Amino acid sequence: MTTYTPENILITEAAGFFASHVANRLIRNYPVLSKFKFVKGDIGSPDLVNYLLVAESIDTIMHFADQAHVDNSFGNSFEFTKNNIYGTHVLLEACKVTGQIRRFIHVSTDEVYGETDEDAVVGNHEASQLLPTNPYSATKAGAEVLVMAYGRSYGLPVITTRGNNVYGPNQFPEKLIPKFILLAMRGETLPIHGDGSNVRSYLYCEDVAQAFEVILHKGEVGHVYNIGTKKERRVIDVAKDICILFSMDPQTSIKLVDNRPFNDQRYFLDDQKLKVLGWSERTVWEEGLKKTIEWYTKNANWWGNVSGALLPHPRMLMMPGGPAGLEPTHVFNAAGVTGRPNVDWCESHKTQTIRTNVAGTLNLADVCTQHRLLMMNFATGCIFEYNAAHPQGSGIGFKEEENPNFIASFYSKTKAMTSNADLIRPKQPTQLRHQLYSKLVNIPNSMTILDELLPISIEMAKRNLRGVWNFTNPGVVSHNEILEMYKTYINPKFEWVNFTLEEQAKVIVAPRSNNEMDASKLKKEFPELLPIEESLISMSSNLTRELEPISQFSS
Repeated sequence: MTTYTPENILITEAAGFFASHVANRLIRNYPVLSKFKFVKGDIGSPDLVNYLLVAESIDTIMHFADQAHVDNSFGNSFEFTKNNIYGTHVLLEACKVTGQIRRFIHVSTDEVYGETDEDAVVGNHEASQLLPTNPYSATKAGAEVLVMAYGRSYGLPVITTRGNNVYGPNQFPEKLIPKFILLAMRGETLPIHGDGSNVRSYLYCEDVAQAFEVILHKGEVGHVYNIGTKKERRVIDVAKDICILFSMDPQTSIKLVDNRPFNDQRYFLDDQKLKVLGWSERTVWEEGLKKTIEWYTKNANWWGNVSGALLPHPRMLMMPGGPAGLEPTHVFNAAGVTGRPNVDWCESHKTQTIRTNVAGTLNLADVCTQHRLLMMNFATGCIFEYNAAHPQGSGIGFKEEENPNFIASFYSKTKAMTSNADLIRPKQPTQLRHQLYSKLVNIPNSMTILDELLPISIEMAKRNLRGVWNFTNPGVVSHNEILEMYKTYINPKFEWVNFTLEEQAKVIVAPRSNNEMDASKLKKEFPELLPIEESLISMSSNLTRELEPISQFSS
């Protein structure tokens, strides 16, 4: 049996429930090799996924990300198709394009087999027919077919897992066991779908994490592995066990409610193939349940208000209050395509750019209007350029009511299309914490000092300010001045060179916007708003204080 050794692993949904247990186990067991970096993003974004695979030299993917709650799949099945099938497809295509993946471990579910006969003695084995019965399991089966196709057509080194129910600390309470625990902690009744006779198999999260560690190192490419247990439990017995541990009377504390549209009676797996690799279940039910209850009693407020998840039939994606029963009053939209590494990218990716910057913004605005939500839309000031009425160095800035006069780049053109909606216009958002360009034109511009203006955006939302706002500090600052401060406070070795607008035009695809924006409207509403130079000095002073402990530690 050969052993596989990964170098750089991408774990999708590593902030989720049992993927986080897998990530933590790998970090614990391989401290010399493990360095963890968290990236918040959408696996449905081909550009992001391709970028991560290349930038991080990924050779192994463990794909956990999905929409997994069956009740929700009846209420909003399109989201399940989008995340479970399309998201998987994006990952597979990125693997094909980059050609650097040595293992792709796809995490599926026992539900793809469909319902197991009640009198079956032998569980479903890895070659059993897939017969999903609900939108969730159907999308998981669809994703599996894609994985198999990419393995056969393109030689992608894929492995698929199908697992029983997982439980343990950190699980969101829309799932059965944490839901029952939290309800019991509140002294409320435990709702059971139907008569509670449905049978399920439950594995403790640490045992599952160990299973993935084994599959990662010993699993054979092209194979499927069931991760299961033969120790089954009826749902009503799970509820009774929790009642007993909370000293509650099961007779009065369990409530039977309407069943969901189709509720598989039983899932039963044959786990012999994985046992051959050396894995076996270690945590008995009583021990795992006690550990789980202990965690929830110590972390009762881990998610905040989860009342929406504790309903007998939660529809987390469909409820007016949204996830966890929250009822938003404001939406901050900072989504936008600016290109990678710069706006020239937009010139050759016009469909993606207009889809996000125009269609996406307008769709979100429509939804916010329907629900009477105030949408704080972070747009851009890169829709203006110096002209005869606003000459460079004159101090005459573009006002909010003026029409865009710069659409020479496709990025700016898409932003100009929504320039008269309720929005705030930042210009060259600036922090000195990150690497800056090493070659640029030295020209004064309005800029947005994020440290100061982001808190102001929250206050704007609280005041229900509407309309268009130039979201910059008063005045302008040259690019060289910014780089001088970066060199002084962050990187003394940093060097750069200047070139002229004419020289710049020879190396870029689309022209760049340079302008001064009139911030008097914002200054009137927020008199404490600092001019650009003072704000930069204040930010630099704060950075110095932040870096002092690092310098002392390094010395």
